[in-house]
Parts: sequence; structure tokens; C-alpha cells
Amino acid sequence: MENAKIINLYTLEETIAGTYLSQFTYPWEALKGIGDFIKELGPTLDKEKFEKRGENIWVAKNAKVAPTACLNGPLIIDEEAEIRHCAFIRGNAIVGKGSVVGNSTELKNVIIFNSVQVPHYNYVGDSILGYKSHMGAGSITSNVKSDKTLVVVKDKEEKIETGLKKFGAMLGDYVEVGCNSVLNPGTVIGKDTNIYPLSMVRGVVPAHSIYKNKNEIIEKQ
Repeated sequence: MENAKIINLYTLEETIAGTYLSQFTYPWEALKGIGDFIKELGPTLDKEKFEKRGENIWVAKNAKVAPTACLNGPLIIDEEAEIRHCAFIRGNAIVGKGSVVGNSTELKNVIIFNSVQVPHYNYVGDSILGYKSHMGAGSITSNVKSDKTLVVVKDKEEKIETGLKKFGAMLGDYVEVGCNSVLNPGTVIGKDTNIYPLSMVRGVVPAHSIYKNKNEIIEKQ
């Protein structure tokens, strides 16, 4: 399942978690260890650039964090990130350099690469968002199946049993998700792909494509 491999989805130099991710083949394999990785990395961060704001919480000194934002560890907020009014970070989260976490956006067990935007009423759980990816207003990752069974990643006839009950979405670099879209459990979206607004997405979406609906996915020209 080449489309779902880390090497084909992400520019690992664009996250503080690059070395951590490089040990895995598929990105969802990294979900279980995000919290432990943060606890190991946090104490090693440059104290000239980062400050410890609570138990297992490290925030870059030049990051902008609204006083109304709720921060729970383990958490790293990298340089020049912006955490806006009433953002809710539940823990096990890495927010990359220059990224935006917006009003009423909730994060849980995620790696947000550098320059990512989740700026308006987004839920991102058990997910990894690649460099310069963007989730439009109201778009969310659904991270648990309605029947509570384990998530299977599907790419046409190929299937991978993940063994995970909680698995949101893996967004490659430069992915654009339209407003009010739902990314169902086990969704993987390839690099430089656009998802139409109001979409319901599941499975693997190829890189460099435009997703209009499950029956109409066209290659970018």
C-alpha cells in the first residue's frame, strides 16, 4: 500500500517528530507512542527557546497562546505557532512551527507538522497532519467507528488491519480539506490532494488528486 507509507506522505524535516516517525512504515503505527515521545523529547529542548508550563508541557517562547486556550500534556508547541481563543488541546499533541490551532478547535493524540492550519471549529484526534496541510472550517477527523470495531485501512482491493480502535486521518503534505467535511476512521489522503467541501471520506485517496465524492476522484492536471 504505497500511497499510505510515511515516505510518500510526509516531509519529515518539517516536524520536530521527524526522527520518531522515520522508524515506522505507516503513520498510524506512530499513534500509540506520541505521548511517550513527547516526554522524552521535552526535557531536551533548548531552554533558550522553550519554557515548561506544566507537567510535560513545553511551549516555545515566541509562540502565541491565547489566555483562554486549554493546554494539557504531554504537549509540545513549537516556535511561532499560534494557539487561539478557546482552543482545547487534550494532550499527546505536537503542534509544529508556524501552525495555527484556532477557535474551539480540539486536538488529541496528534502530530501537527509545521505550517499546518486547523483554524476554525475543527476536531483532530488520533491523526497526523502533514506540512502545510489545511482543514477548512468545521471539518473533522472521526476517530472511532460507530460499531467500535478495529479500524482497517482500505485502498481498493488492498487492506491493512491496524489493530487500532482509535484512528482518525493521515493527511499528507499540502492537503486541503474543504469546509464541513468528515474524514472517517482510517482515512489516508495523499500529498497535494484537495477534498471538496461537505465530503464524507474514507479509505486511501491518491496523491495529487481532487476528491469530489467517492465515485469521482480525478487526477490534478
